[in-house]
Amino acid sequence: MSVTLDIRLKRANKVYHEGEAVTGVIVLVCKEALQHHGISLSMEGLVNLQLSSKSVGVFEAFYNSVKYTLRCDMKRSLLAKDLTRNCEFIVHCQPQKAKVVPTPVNFTITPDTLQNNRERNVLPKFLIRGHLDATNCVISQPLTGEVVVENSDVAIKSIELQLVRVETCGCAEGYARDATEIQNIQIAEGDVCHGLPIPIYMVFPRLFTCPTLETTNFKVEFEVNVVIVLHDDHLITENFPLKLCRV
Repeated sequence: MSVTLDIRLKRANKVYHEGEAVTGVIVLVCKEALQHHGISLSMEGLVNLQLSSKSVGVFEAFYNSVKYTLRCDMKRSLLAKDLTRNCEFIVHCQPQKAKVVPTPVNFTITPDTLQNNRERNVLPKFLIRGHLDATNCVISQPLTGEVVVENSDVAIKSIELQLVRVETCGCAEGYARDATEIQNIQIAEGDVCHGLPIPIYMVFPRLFTCPTLETTNFKVEFEVNVVIVLHDDHLITENFPLKLCRV
């Protein structure tokens, strides 16, 4: 006998805030009469952890998967298999009431401004300017700005925006810091015109970002890298820490 069990929430986007009730219905479909020993509903918040290769023997670092899950179980007789159905939903923290004041950042990239560069003497000459409209960002609004290639002795192959999530956790024995690329978009391809403003526009991915969080034992932060790839395969990277919030 074919039996299906399903959880249907009233909210199509499955997004809830703390303090709100998660409501919906349990749908049971069967063509014949069905006996069972009760239907239970449970909710579980889960953060998957794995041992970090950077901190073996010290402690476990965060893994990418964070879920809140609604689970429905229907107990049946010994001759029939129990039915289980999971439904994942999203919990948003309460928006902050304070108004976010944009903090624009101007940047200039030349061979002399690059850090940790041991090949500065062999790098081609270039001058790249630009700005980010804000580094303290509302998570539901895009990151915007512009970049301008003033001049470059070597043709440019690509200009990219790389969004990175940085998870740090630890205790008295030490701390581990894991950086994960969660989004990479190309904003220019080929040898762009010099002096032409190129818009920066990045939407924060909903399932891989959250408001910036910092506690005693762990923190979740975000950074964006402006990456310029030259035709001779040199990578030019400028890093900007971001603070994300929800309003």
